[in-house]
Amino acid sequence: MSNLSINEHLTIPSEQLEWSFARSSGPGGQNVNKVNSKATLRWTPADPPPLSQAAWKRFCRSAKRYVTGEGQIVIQSQEHRDQPQNIEACNQKLRTLLLAALTPPKRRIATKPTKASRQRRLDDKQRRSDKKKSRQSKDMG
Repeated sequence: MSNLSINEHLTIPSEQLEWSFARSSGPGGQNVNKVNSKATLRWTPADPPPLSQAAWKRFCRSAKRYVTGEGQIVIQSQEHRDQPQNIEACNQKLRTLLLAALTPPKRRIATKPTKASRQRRLDDKQRRSDKKKSRQSKDMG
């Protein structure tokens, strides 16, 4: 296998990638019983990881279902009936996860409630208060 290119700045060397293949479940008729089309990609990232520390934390958080206890990333694909398509699907899943981790999330800018929304809230509270007051009997007080 060759190196996996994520973007122009990030490439995963083929030495860190390990492939295994097995018989796939699902459709395929007799073919499914004799062809190893399910692809499993095991990536053991170098130490230190190829991403910045913040990006690596984002990656680990978003890809935690793929991370093993030993820190290996395991991605499987058996969507397609042939091995090359499943290999490409595994590569694409890893590429998508890494690209998502590379873009930092937008910082939320705190905003104040508008004058109209504050007024609506107070009007609603008053309406609820009036409704509850109308349920009370008049001779209790």
